[in-house]
Amino acid sequence: MLGPVVDTPSAQEFMREIVDRISAEELGAIAGDLERKSLALQTLLQTPEELDREGLRAVLRWVFSTRRSADRIIESVSPERLGAAVNDLLHARDGLPERIERFDAVLTEFPDTAFDLPGELLHFTSPERYWLWTRWIWDPRTETGALRLVTTEDVDLAAGSPRGETYLAVGQALDFVDDLGRSAGLTTDGRNRFGTDVFLAAVYGVYMYTILRMRMTEQFNQVVPPMPDLIRRLLGVYHLEV
Repeated sequence: MLGPVVDTPSAQEFMREIVDRISAEELGAIAGDLERKSLALQTLLQTPEELDREGLRAVLRWVFSTRRSADRIIESVSPERLGAAVNDLLHARDGLPERIERFDAVLTEFPDTAFDLPGELLHFTSPERYWLWTRWIWDPRTETGALRLVTTEDVDLAAGSPRGETYLAVGQALDFVDDLGRSAGLTTDGRNRFGTDVFLAAVYGVYMYTILRMRMTEQFNQVVPPMPDLIRRLLGVYHLEV
């Protein structure tokens, strides 16, 4: 990626909006919840090919987009096939793009709910190595998401490329956000990029509140969850499973 990647003024403006809605202590607490989520998934996924139905259900319920459809996914794919696919994604020795493409092929019946799953499993089992990629971070089909809100317009996030290649492009941009966030104090304290995860979820939360305020009545706005709850829902830690 050539030239500036992070739109620093926009990122700083979002941070000012964020701190008006949620305290630094609460943001730090959410980063701590992500630490616990990571430890739980690392424990669950030590030998994913050996997981039974209940073990796989516990994994899927840690992910916001698959939480409610966990039973339906397992029923359709089968525990044996899903466990093998997760094991291949996390532990196969060939390239990451190829592993993501194979994982997607197993979940073709669930193109929306399963979109976030490979990024979640990779990131929370190896947070120092892999990035979180969800639709709310960057949806290449609509070219929207929190990442686009804090990066410059000329940054190529590989929309239209195969999913596995797009993951690498998104990860490269996330590294720039993480580096700037740490140096400029935009992200909360948190090891292994968890502070950046919280920052981006909060950015998306601000965006959602802004859009809803423009498009919906005050009565409908009252049903939108408070910012801390919204961030926790996006990150899959609203209901801690452990």
